[in-house]
Amino acid sequence: MEWVGDSRLAAGPEAAWYLEAAFTAGAQLGTVYDDPTTPVVVTGIEELTTIRVPSGRLVVDAPWDDDEVWHYERGLPTRPPRELALRIPPGVYRVEIAWTAGPYEFMGEHVDGIECAATRFCISDDHVVGWEMGLSVEDDIDRLQPGEVPRFFSDANVGCFADAGAWTALSAPFRTFIDGVPAPRDTEQLADGCERVRDASMQADLVTFGAESGGVVWLGRTETGNVAAIVVTSGLPGAKA
Repeated sequence: MEWVGDSRLAAGPEAAWYLEAAFTAGAQLGTVYDDPTTPVVVTGIEELTTIRVPSGRLVVDAPWDDDEVWHYERGLPTRPPRELALRIPPGVYRVEIAWTAGPYEFMGEHVDGIECAATRFCISDDHVVGWEMGLSVEDDIDRLQPGEVPRFFSDANVGCFADAGAWTALSAPFRTFIDGVPAPRDTEQLADGCERVRDASMQADLVTFGAESGGVVWLGRTETGNVAAIVVTSGLPGAKA
């Protein structure tokens, strides 16, 4: 049976176009700010790393919240992470980043203008036929207002994928503060400033990625309705997706 999604969650034409174009090498996503003659082009898709999700429950959120630092320092309860309502098969998955370039001049110097267009959690290589917003376990579709896009927020422009079952241990290095200042953390350094935390006891991981002002989570569904990809785009208001 062909998948038919809920129209309240479906990506609009502009968002759907962006989600496809962002992972198409050579596609033009727009033009450089204040310079309509210089295109912003997708230069390539980079496999950042792999991530283990043995519980089949996935968190897509910021690894820490600046508003909760006082709670972290005192060991007080904090809000739960933004765990997706979607369940995925336990396993190991690829994390990929789509890069764009939009060169410009700044104070007389040439700048490459390399930016992350989107980050993708790959579940399968099956063809995606439609996109819909990824709700969390706390979201209620019946309470969504027209035009409302659920998202996570990040003052530090950092997001992460993580196994929800091991969230407390995996997020701990990012939630250790001394007098309001982050303590040095012993994490695995990945390319492009990203990090990974491994939990040996649960065989689970957390992987960070750049997330401007947080991010919007999109589910890419196949003809049968299975989710083949989870994509995070910019959390900035007014972004195409």
